[in-house]
Amino acid sequence: MNQKELKELIEFLIEKDIAEFELERGDVKVRIKRGSEQVVSAGAHDTRFITVHSAPPSSPEGGSAPAATGPPAAGTPTPAKPPAPEESLHIVRSPIVGTFYESPSPGSPPFVKPGDLVEAGQILCIVEAMKLMNEIESDVAGEIVKKLVENNAPIEYGQELFAIRARS
Repeated sequence: MNQKELKELIEFLIEKDIAEFELERGDVKVRIKRGSEQVVSAGAHDTRFITVHSAPPSSPEGGSAPAATGPPAAGTPTPAKPPAPEESLHIVRSPIVGTFYESPSPGSPPFVKPGDLVEAGQILCIVEAMKLMNEIESDVAGEIVKKLVENNAPIEYGQELFAIRARS
């Protein structure tokens, strides 16, 4: 199952308001369960296995679910929240779960950095998912204002990657 198929599946499930879905195709198993919080994990044993819990239908564009009130459970990592973006900024989000890479190879300069001007379709980063390197492209032309993820960091579906000041 490729990135496009997974994204279309998630969009279909949200559209049809399906709370839980599981699919096995060969050695790939995908389980999607929609709940009150967004949790994404990936693990491997004899077969490839991905569990995706997406945001509730009330969240816009599959973005982050509202933060739970009260302290997190013991042993539960608290994800770092990026600063609230300015209203005029376009946010580029991850279309898949994976590992964020800012450059094409270790030691290479990053694809983009804050202050760079980008065109629509220009590569911003790579997200590795299931040993596949997926190039993430800008969907607007403008200036990179902020990179919201550290290099080599695990990222979730819909996580904010870059803030871009779009050109008018």
